[in-house]
Order: sequence, then C-alpha cells, then structure tokens
Amino acid sequence: MSGSLARHRVAVLALDGLLPFELGIPQRIFGRARTADGRPLYEVVTCSVRPPGPVETDADFAVLVENGPEALATADTVVIPASYELGPVFEEGVLTDELAAALGHIRSGTRLVSICTGGYVLAAAGCLDGRPATTHWFHAEHFQRLFPKIKVDADVLFVDDGDVLTSAGVASGIDLCIHLVRRDHGTAVANDVARRTVVPPHRDGGQAQYIQRPVPEPQVATTTAARAWALARLHEPIQLRDMAEQESMSVRTFTRRFREEAGISPGQWLTQQRVERSRHLLESTDLSIDQVARDAGFGTAQSMRQHLQAALGVTPSAYRRTFRSWSGHDRAVGSRQSAVGSRQSAVGSRNDRIGSGS
Repeated sequence: MSGSLARHRVAVLALDGLLPFELGIPQRIFGRARTADGRPLYEVVTCSVRPPGPVETDADFAVLVENGPEALATADTVVIPASYELGPVFEEGVLTDELAAALGHIRSGTRLVSICTGGYVLAAAGCLDGRPATTHWFHAEHFQRLFPKIKVDADVLFVDDGDVLTSAGVASGIDLCIHLVRRDHGTAVANDVARRTVVPPHRDGGQAQYIQRPVPEPQVATTTAARAWALARLHEPIQLRDMAEQESMSVRTFTRRFREEAGISPGQWLTQQRVERSRHLLESTDLSIDQVARDAGFGTAQSMRQHLQAALGVTPSAYRRTFRSWSGHDRAVGSRQSAVGSRQSAVGSRNDRIGSGS
C-alpha cells in the first residue's frame, strides 16, 4: 500500500495445555518492534485449532482465544509455543485430525517457528525432515528417537534453517524471536526490543550451561571479568592466555570454566562478539569494509567476509546493502520476501504434507 508500512503478520497457535509464559513471548517481542518514528513492524494474532473460545493452559486458568484456525491462512509467520498436552503428537509423532486440519490453512511460503516442545508439532507435520532442529534439552533424546530424520542439536538455544526455525526450552523462545527481529529489521531494532524487554539482545552459549549435571563442580570463580575485558578491546589481537590472566587462572582451567559458564569455547565466543560488532558497524556507520574488519577485530576484510558468510550466509557488502539502503515499506516487504520467497517450491511441498495430515 503506497505511503504506508506493510506489517508482517505473526499468528501464534494456542494449543490445549499451553504454557502461558511461552504463549506471550511472540506478542511481547514482535509487538515491541517499531520503526524509528514509532510505527509497529509486526501484527500479532493468537488463534486456536478450534472456533474461538477458551483454551486450557498448564496453569489454573484458561485463555480466551478470539480467532479460529482460519487466522493461520493470513500469517507471514506462524509460531507454535509449547504444550503439555500434545497427546499422539508427543507419544507417537503423528498429528491429530483436528491439528492437521488447522495446519492445512497455512499458506505456502509461510515462515514456521516453534518454541520448546512446539517443535514436536512441526516434526509430526513433516516440516523438519532432513533439517537441523532443537527442542528443550530434557526432551532432546526422545525427540530424536521419535523423529530419526531430524538432525537434532540439543546444545543450542535455537536453530535458524531459513523458513523453519526451532528453539530450545522456555526463555530461548525470547532469544529466537529477537533473532528474527534482527534478521528482518537489523540490529538496532532488535537491540531496542531487547532493552524494552530487559533481556540481552544476544545470549552467549547454548543449552549446555543449563543441563543439570550429576556432580556439578563448585563455582568458586567466573569468567565475567575476562569477557568484559575482551569486549573492551575486540579490535585488538586477543590471546587465550591474555583472557586467562584476567581471572588469574591457567589457560586450561580458564578454558574449562569458560565453557561451563558460556556453553562454548573462548575462541567461539570471541568470533560471535566480533560478528555482532561487524553487524553493528555495517548498519550504523559509513566505515569502509576494511575499517569495519579492523575495528571488529577480524584484521582483514577477507577474514571478516569468511566469518560473516559462515555465521549469516551473506557477505559484508550484501549485509550492509540489506540493512542500510532499505527504508520504510520497501524494507519491511523486502525482508519478508527474502526470508521466505526463495524457498517457495520447497515450502510448497512441505505445506502439501501439512494439508494432507501426513
């Protein structure tokens, strides 16, 4: 529509036994995303697999959902939060007739997102076959046994596989939704949403740091000071021994402690932080690609290009063009088309399976 900003429509599917916290995540995150002049970038609606009415939760109250499954047909993104009453979906890996009929409303090209055990629904619908995916670490082994065609990664907070994204348990749904805002509209918008929600815009590590260990080691020291020290000098060469010295630890002890706390190695963490610094500079400054690479600590443009290609799937120049040259309506529509348009044929066949309930 000329002169106006087309909002990306997000439909959240409320299933019986849902967790109220997870149901509210999409509205909280996408609903806070705004343009610089305050216009909303997303429209979020909640729907049920049945006609409008109450949906039971795992708490001592129900929620009144005012939209039926037909709302799924209007969505650009469908989010499926967790439920504790998935029945045959969880026990046998098959959809109920009611759920299959509801999912049949989803249009080809729609982006699909799950939070926690909501991934079981996508898996039962065949949407995750041959793809990488995750779910809550507690259910990861069961998830893999039930759906052997899926490449389950139980260590990460979320998996972005283009038009299908899955998150781990509970709060990782926040991480995934903020990631989608960043993917759609850039770091500045995502960071603003994170600040309003009082959560980090990017959380270090994966699920490994939350898995209960049989004999946990006492946490007598942390690596917080070393991380703060490194963040203040990302533009400089940083050696592992330099970080270890900030905590008065040996390299071996520091590496072990860092992995326990962050879920990844110090080297992986440094690369993540430098990628984020590169994104920020590419979006918010006119620095040359060479200068961005130096300021982010990659040293050379070629090194930065390799790391951004591996992390984001695009070159620095392409990333800058995407998030600096688009504005208003073009940016909102363009990001949606780039996220889902290139996979129309693959998603079409997937949605055929959803519609048939296979």
